Amino acid sequence: MLSKFYWNSRWILFLLSMIDVFTILFIHPAKTWADIPESSLSTLSVPSSPSLLKPISQTLSPVPEQSSISQAADSKEKDQINSVSDILNGKRSPISKPTDSQKEDQANSVSQLSDVKSTDWAFQALQSLVERYGVITGYPNHTFQGNRTLTRYEFAAALNAALERLRELLTINTSDLVRKQDWETLQILQNQFSTELTTLRGRVDLLEAKTETLKQQQFSATSILNGRAQIVIGSLLAGNNVITKKPAPRVVTLQDNVSLRLNTSFTGKDVLSITAGGANITSLGQTRAGLLGTYDGRTSDNAVLTLAPNQVALTGFRYRFLPAPNTQVNIYAQNDGANEIGFSVPINPYFESSFASGANGISRFSRRALVYNYGDNGAGIAVLQKLGKQFQVGLAYSAPNGANPSPNNGLFSGRYLFLGQILYNPPKSNFRISAAYVNTYSPPNTLGFNGTNFGPAAGSNLVNSTVAGTGTVGNLYGVQAFYRVNPKFAINGWVSYAVHRYLGRGDGRAMDWAIGLAFPDLFSQGSQGGFFVGMAPRLISLNKRVDLGAGLGQADKDVSLHIETFYQYKLTDNIEITPGLIWVTAPDSDASNPSSLYAWVRTLFRF
Repeated sequence: MLSKFYWNSRWILFLLSMIDVFTILFIHPAKTWADIPESSLSTLSVPSSPSLLKPISQTLSPVPEQSSISQAADSKEKDQINSVSDILNGKRSPISKPTDSQKEDQANSVSQLSDVKSTDWAFQALQSLVERYGVITGYPNHTFQGNRTLTRYEFAAALNAALERLRELLTINTSDLVRKQDWETLQILQNQFSTELTTLRGRVDLLEAKTETLKQQQFSATSILNGRAQIVIGSLLAGNNVITKKPAPRVVTLQDNVSLRLNTSFTGKDVLSITAGGANITSLGQTRAGLLGTYDGRTSDNAVLTLAPNQVALTGFRYRFLPAPNTQVNIYAQNDGANEIGFSVPINPYFESSFASGANGISRFSRRALVYNYGDNGAGIAVLQKLGKQFQVGLAYSAPNGANPSPNNGLFSGRYLFLGQILYNPPKSNFRISAAYVNTYSPPNTLGFNGTNFGPAAGSNLVNSTVAGTGTVGNLYGVQAFYRVNPKFAINGWVSYAVHRYLGRGDGRAMDWAIGLAFPDLFSQGSQGGFFVGMAPRLISLNKRVDLGAGLGQADKDVSLHIETFYQYKLTDNIEITPGLIWVTAPDSDASNPSSLYAWVRTLFRF
């Protein structure tokens, strides 16, 4: 193996889809900000992405993958229920009784609260509360945030915590610590806030009842079953087959994609994920034998090429565990190595999706840069290592044909992909950037799970081509960045470069770039708009001794632009409808081919 390792449709469909969206907007309007409880408005941070190792995988992903194992003990659940801020505004209250898991972060002295000074008017009162009664824990960053506006319910929550603490002190015969004046003051406050306290306790009772119901209805004590189903209506609106040069059929289709994932934990610090499903979605841009005769514009929802339509198959099998607090190891018998590393903290979270969120971008290209697209489902191992609070290093080795014992296959003697990535991802920043390197090798005439031998499975035909009977090595380099300008607007982009070596023949060079704009909560909370433009992977140069089907030394002639727009409308918490358009200029990087345009309306169900 080391010797192979080189460094080096119609228009009516679109109108119907728009009518569908307007119908949803005006007949089934989404919740406005006025309809959302105050508790939801208090924290507008974007939740984290799926990961067992939270410090490593802190992200700005709009929809978190629900693959974490909820194996909380009864005491932990009660602690969470008693945390008033979890009920009111999604974070701990600065005045509350800490849970066992929070005691390490508890302020034991008022001097540990960084924003409280000895000259503050409330210093003496805070000192008494924290040092005499121990009812102030502060926020996890050891601040008190005394200038923040406090609602009556939050004050009632704090009052309730103080009363419980005083009762506890009296119960354990420490009444000498409780001043009579303090107790009388709390009694007066308890009478004045009796309504809020009653409401608060009612919320706690309701949450306890819901928690008990969830415990009784969950799949098992250690397993969670998630499902995802997609119904897609699609059609070509304009464009030719780039090989026959004839207009491609404008046929409206209705297709499906269904997947189930079972997540199981054995220790509470590991996850075994098993994914199975089937689909019959045929991408409009997919291989030379497809409708358009090119990979350009390939959609991301399409079925696996090597399986029959709606054939149910195992598509993912992975075990993830933590050998150390800052180290995550993924061992997979069937999965995508690039997914294990490149998307553990997605650089373009509003276009790339998790299993639970289903899908965002319409095309494969809008989700993934060239550097990540050479991978294929197979066996391998991936390691994520956190370096401090801002950096993460990831390494992955995958063998798409690792389960095949025939010659030029197997784990170490066949097609492989080695991926390395370093990510800068400050936990409290709206910016992140990554640099990735991939070395990959494909023996001659071998196919992977998705029916490809070599290449990004996106972009032009030449960039996905090899020389018959010859092995191919690729060295790929990519840089990606993401910046959330504000809660309503984010931008991401990338550029990647690849060197293909057709062994014994010569080299070719490929490139792609892209910019994506995301508009979270566009028109309604939870919905999202997206606009994407880029140059899909194309072969920019080729050695004169190499013929990939267009002639000796012939690379792609022209620049093809991929332009995509979509609107992902959140109908309910579990249903989303996404109409979108994909426009490709100069398909197959050939200006003699007229632009192609097709519409895609995807309905996603999560359960």
